Amino acid sequence: MKPAHYVNGVFTTAGTPFPLRSPVDGRQIAAVPEAPRETVDEAVRAARAAMDGAWGRSTTEERCAYLRRIADGIEARFEEFVAAETADTGKPRELAATVDIPRAIANFRAYADLAYGRPERAYPTSVPGWSGSGQALNYTVRRPLGVVAVISPWNLPLLLLTWKVAPALAAGNAVVAKPSEETPSTATLLAEVIDAAGLPAGAFNLVHGHGAGAAGEHLTAHPGVDAIAFTGASATGSAIMRNAAAHVTPVSFELGGKNAALVFADADLEEAVEGTLRSSFTHSGQICLCTERVYVQRPVFDAFTGALAERAAALRGYGPMISAGHRDKVLSYYRLAAEEGATVLAGGGVPEFGDARDGGYHVEPTVITGLPQSARTVREEIFGPICHVAPFDEEDEAVRLANDSPYGLAATLWTTDLSRAHRVAPRIEAGIVWVNCWNLRDLRTPFGGVKASGIGREGGEYSLDFFSEPVNVCVKI
Repeated sequence: MKPAHYVNGVFTTAGTPFPLRSPVDGRQIAAVPEAPRETVDEAVRAARAAMDGAWGRSTTEERCAYLRRIADGIEARFEEFVAAETADTGKPRELAATVDIPRAIANFRAYADLAYGRPERAYPTSVPGWSGSGQALNYTVRRPLGVVAVISPWNLPLLLLTWKVAPALAAGNAVVAKPSEETPSTATLLAEVIDAAGLPAGAFNLVHGHGAGAAGEHLTAHPGVDAIAFTGASATGSAIMRNAAAHVTPVSFELGGKNAALVFADADLEEAVEGTLRSSFTHSGQICLCTERVYVQRPVFDAFTGALAERAAALRGYGPMISAGHRDKVLSYYRLAAEEGATVLAGGGVPEFGDARDGGYHVEPTVITGLPQSARTVREEIFGPICHVAPFDEEDEAVRLANDSPYGLAATLWTTDLSRAHRVAPRIEAGIVWVNCWNLRDLRTPFGGVKASGIGREGGEYSLDFFSEPVNVCVKI
């Protein structure tokens, strides 16, 4: 399978190709076409034509049937999707096979069910003094926004792409998607599945390429785009917002995080260590929900920190960074931490394998301590396998430390005190707070962040709300 654009129902490789390299060993595994402005324009025009044609007149039932066929198509090619996901990202096969691909399938089925069963509201209205009956019926219908640009990241390429594409299509929009230039393969496979499902030409379009000054910017600044849904870095979100402002284009952003974990002295220590190990080092920390700041109540600080460092040092098979550039960024923070005075308890360097993996983009899972709250390593998102552990004494102090961040995406609380859990969780400035668990998700619940971590919410009806516009119809009786 070669990465290709999909525009108006046709696959094309227009544009100058650029190399796609394996994060595992650095070798080139594919050539990806960089969509020129003309291809992006063609995709937006095709999407607009679809809205003006059969797709724009489609019913909810018809669209939900398409979504179910797409889910079946991904399931039928499950192993191809797993292979493409692992090749592009370098993540362990188990992670792709148990999380990324199954959840992508679930996204299409869940949104088919949600859209099909979604009720609308009606309000019988009585107004004294009107001629006739003095009554009216007000009811609400929802119409699609139109042409939607979907920009998805490289860490969970298929999952996060489908999390936007599925509700956008369910609501009746036409989509122009641009995946990360680092991970084009599962998006191309998805286009093949959508093509086989028989979606009308132009209802879904796919363009590949880079961001600033390239396909991504051409798409987000395009006057023919009616809404933008983006997951990625906060700085990129700011740039997209500037483009969107010129046309007052609505945006939905899920951005970065510098997520905190609070470990109280009454926590199940074994559970807290294992949970924090998972939340800090899954996919080598390359998930927006990963923990980079850990605050531990002083009576258990030494025991927790020692156990976490020991288990981090023993980790194997955690996967590489996505690219040489990102590896270098993460390593620059490892050096910065040392310059700022951190004590390195585990990791802090580059592993040596003695085989082809030494040509890849690997770094060691790293646990550090001893930095002040003002340190750059504690405040800036690293997006790698590193966490800083610091002590706290009182509950209010823990809340203050957790909230002392420009980000506010997610947090975890580890405690056996039920009252404390309910008391502390609402005080955390984050879009989602897990208690004694991490990344336990329900597709119906709201997902998103506050502060520099995003705008709006995704998931369930929250996504359907963003991708549609409520219209009130008032009929005088």
